[in-house]
Amino acid sequence: MQVEIKKDIQLSHEDTVLLDMHSFYNVINILSGELQVLQIMADDQGTLQECIILVFQIKDSLNNACSALEHAKKVDEHFKYIRDKIDEFMGHNPHLKEDPEAQESVANIESVFGILQVRAREIITRLENPGKWMEHDLGELLQNFVDVFAAIEKNSKGKYRFVYNLAVQEEKDYYINLNFESVDMDKIYMPPIFQDVMRDLIANARKYTDPGGKVLVGLFDDGENLRFAVEDTGWGISEDEIEQVVDYGYRGTNAGNKKTMGGGFGITKAYWVTKQFNGRMWIDSAAGQGTRMDIHIPRPERKD
Repeated sequence: MQVEIKKDIQLSHEDTVLLDMHSFYNVINILSGELQVLQIMADDQGTLQECIILVFQIKDSLNNACSALEHAKKVDEHFKYIRDKIDEFMGHNPHLKEDPEAQESVANIESVFGILQVRAREIITRLENPGKWMEHDLGELLQNFVDVFAAIEKNSKGKYRFVYNLAVQEEKDYYINLNFESVDMDKIYMPPIFQDVMRDLIANARKYTDPGGKVLVGLFDDGENLRFAVEDTGWGISEDEIEQVVDYGYRGTNAGNKKTMGGGFGITKAYWVTKQFNGRMWIDSAAGQGTRMDIHIPRPERKD
């Protein structure tokens, strides 16, 4: 059942800032989780504790735009501090250097660092240029999403993998199809925050689709509208809940027991951003039959 979402949602200023930081928040959660895993493995509550405190301070700052911007600008400094502490931690616990699980956690932390550095640059750009549309290189944009999937796969620690060729998909593989096109050939014009919207909706599609499923993604700029669609073969949304899923923090009843590191704001953010840019959003879903989400945003005249 396809429904165009038209409802008003009430958000406080703190809510809107947190929505803006949602993708950053999710990755910070992964980082804090991996640091705590290392602590537990070594029964060492001291060496990494200051890192964990710092990560929680960053997370707590994400409902304040000024504080979030300050931390984004210090991201390299923060990561150097955490890396140095991890080196110290491994020196205190040399047995973990040969432990595959510990090494996997350290490798995952490095992967998260790379993703957070990209997120930090995006946050700086859009907080310093609110509401601005910018040119993006399609090849770099596509690679950003491939890198995100690589990080998610690494974080799964072998539970599943992502493949981009249907012919090689196996039982526990997700088949991912990413198709980005633009009237401007190798460039696309869009608000920087829209990349967050894409990531959030794609992450949701994967999260609520079991391994072996498919996630299909399309982005198209026809010169008049920026059009985005993501479709999955997942759990779907009950028809009577389709309009409710855009409410702040709402999760569908059939997803209630799904463990997640996120705040449950991804669809809310997508709708909020769509309305901010005078766009339209549709959700087509039914329980057990997967979900498709479409967003159309009118493209302003370029002022380059």
